[in-house]
Amino acid sequence: MKKLGKVGLIGRFKPLHNGAYVMLEAACEQADKVIIGIGSSNKYNLRNPFTAKESEEMIHAALSKYTNYSIIHIPDFAHIPEYRDGQKWKEFVLEKFGSLDYFISGNPYVTDLLKNNYKVISPLEIIPIEKQVKLKATKVRIEIAKEGNWKSLVPRPIAEYLENNKLVERFRKEFGLQTIALLSIQKINAPENELEERLHTLEG
Repeated sequence: MKKLGKVGLIGRFKPLHNGAYVMLEAACEQADKVIIGIGSSNKYNLRNPFTAKESEEMIHAALSKYTNYSIIHIPDFAHIPEYRDGQKWKEFVLEKFGSLDYFISGNPYVTDLLKNNYKVISPLEIIPIEKQVKLKATKVRIEIAKEGNWKSLVPRPIAEYLENNKLVERFRKEFGLQTIALLSIQKINAPENELEERLHTLEG
């Protein structure tokens, strides 16, 4: 039995970048079973410009050499007034993930909601120091929108997936100008605090 046993984690993977990849790789290497939740699976908007199905296909492309993971879709509920306290989301997560040895999260909002039900550990606790990457999907999306060096920020299979499926073109057409205009380049590498995470869940 590997040291982590059965673990769960949630990410939006919009797109799956190098930082997310090393977390998934470390989880698959160190756990017997990894359940990967695709967050905000019911949203397609500026912050979620790829569908949950596309995020799932990116994960499969990146983790092609692993067989010890499964994927589930985790929708947001907080844009519905009666579910703004996060409890509906929490109930859904507990039902879908079931019992776990660990839940991996660097998200303060997720940690706060799940800490009484799961032993929550940070991704930095399982990723070797030499492999740790400080990167947010926001930066990748900005580089795609600017036609910058985005390919260096994602695993090669992800760059190929995005180009082969014409998702780079679609993203630039639908969200490119908004991404450049509305997302703060100065904050793209800063971790989001709990208030920011809560506000994101309220988006329709």
